[in-house]
Amino acid sequence: MTAAPAEPVIRIAGITKSFGSHQVLKGIDLAVGKGEVVAIIGPSGSGKTTLLRCINFLEEYDGGSVRIDGVEVGYKDTADGRRRRSDRELARIRVEAAMVFQQFNLFPHLTAAQNVMLGLVKSRGKSKGEARQIAEKWLTRVGLAAKFDALPSQLSGGQQQRVGITRAVAMEPKVLLLDEITSALDPELVGEVLAVVQELAAEGRTMILVTHEMAFAREVADRVVFTDQGRIVIDAPPATVFDDQPNERLRSFLSRFAAFHRPR
Repeated sequence: MTAAPAEPVIRIAGITKSFGSHQVLKGIDLAVGKGEVVAIIGPSGSGKTTLLRCINFLEEYDGGSVRIDGVEVGYKDTADGRRRRSDRELARIRVEAAMVFQQFNLFPHLTAAQNVMLGLVKSRGKSKGEARQIAEKWLTRVGLAAKFDALPSQLSGGQQQRVGITRAVAMEPKVLLLDEITSALDPELVGEVLAVVQELAAEGRTMILVTHEMAFAREVADRVVFTDQGRIVIDAPPATVFDDQPNERLRSFLSRFAAFHRPR
C-alpha cells in the first residue's frame, strides 16, 4: 500500500494582502516540502517580500491561509469565527519560520554570540550556558570563530549577515526565510554569504529565499517561483525558468540579467 504524501512544511492557500487601496498579493498558492529550497524571483513591487513576511505573520494577511506543519500561523478558528492569535501564540509559531533580513537587524549593543543566544534563551528556553555553546558552534561553522565577542559595529557587512543567518539557523526552525540577504552588501562580500546558504541547502534544510542573484537561484533551488503584480506566474524547476523561459513577462524580466539574456 502506497503511503500518503507528507503534508508540506509550508502550505499557502489564497493569500491576499493590501496596503490601503493597493492589493499587493492577489491570491497566492504555494506548497513547500521538507528539505526543499524554493527561490522567489520577480520585479520590484511584485509582492515577494510581502509574501515572505506573511509566512511568519510579520505582515498580517487579509485573506487565505498560511500553515506551518499543518498549523495556521496568524489566525485560529473559534466559535465566533476566525480570530487573530495572541502574541504569545504567534511567538511560539513564529520561531518555526526564522527570517533573515536584508539589513541584518542585529542588536547593536550585543556581541555576535549574544545576538545568536537571545532567541535561544527567550524563545527556546535554553540556559545561557547551553545557548552560548550553540552560538559558538554555529558561528564557528560560518567562519566567525574569532568574532564571538565582537559588536556588530566591529564586523563587516558580510560578517554581520553571517551572524544573522546563524541567529536564524541556531533556532532549528522548520523553515528558513531569506529576504534579499545580499542586497545590502558590497559585491565582494556577496560570495561569502551565499556560500553559507549553499551549505545549508546541501544539508537538506527547508528554505524560501527571495533573491536577485539569478545564477545562485539556478544552482541552489529545487524550484523557482516567478511573481508579477501580486500573482505567481511560473512555479517550475530552474531549468524550465532559466532555459525555456516559458512566459513573455519572465523573458522580459530575465533579459535584465546579462547571464540569462538569450536572443529570440
